[in-house]
Amino acid sequence: MAKKISLREFQEHLAARLAGADQRSAAGLLGFQAGADHWLLDLSDSGEIVPLTPLTDVPLTKPWFAGIANIRGNLYSVVDFSAFQGKEATPQNSASRLLLIGTRHGSNAALLVTRMLGLRSAEALAPAPDDPLAPAWARGSYTDDHHRCWRKLDVRALLDDEKFMNVGA
Repeated sequence: MAKKISLREFQEHLAARLAGADQRSAAGLLGFQAGADHWLLDLSDSGEIVPLTPLTDVPLTKPWFAGIANIRGNLYSVVDFSAFQGKEATPQNSASRLLLIGTRHGSNAALLVTRMLGLRSAEALAPAPDDPLAPAWARGSYTDDHHRCWRKLDVRALLDDEKFMNVGA
């Protein structure tokens, strides 16, 4: 016969499990590649990941502004994240993805990235020295057990960056 527990015990058990799930997800990071660089993003800051949809060009914008994407009736401004950093443009192919980053912060912004690399555990990464010349939105560096360098993207700081928000040529 099943063991009977009180409603109070059940609620305490459920609350403890939910608290543990929050702690685990807060420590999780999403990995993606932009050009040759590996990046990390807090799961709490990550939005939806969408396969590359047709982009509408916008005249008189910077070369790194990839265009506008219509995703389920909502328009998103799309920035080629690799080109934004002054590196090679992201090839638009079946591996490319749109990472919707601004929704949580009240902005319909998306990054065009080379490919998604999946979830990463913070415990599997070792802190590395920061680049003192890095912008405020890229101030965390880590290495993994394969000696790959990962940079951490601060979405809020990126959305506050004057250069990122000024797409006009």
